[in-house]
Amino acid sequence: MTFRTISAACLLTVLSAAALPAMAQGNAANQTYSYGTQLDISQVISLTEDSGQNCGLVDAQMTYLDSQGEPRVLTYRKVSANCSEG
Repeated sequence: MTFRTISAACLLTVLSAAALPAMAQGNAANQTYSYGTQLDISQVISLTEDSGQNCGLVDAQMTYLDSQGEPRVLTYRKVSANCSEG
């Protein structure tokens, strides 16, 4: 194998892995969390939050697989990651 072949294979692997959360989120059932919501989480795929410059509450999304292997997206409110920065 040449360096070029190995580089192309590595690039393809990285791009495929990066696309997994986006593909799972596109096909996933959407659910909004409220207190007492029963969750069936087998594996978390990604955690994202709305961007903002200020400390405060933001909308966040968790993409995950349930115990049946079905992708799901949970929308919830959380304190911005900016609040924990100096």
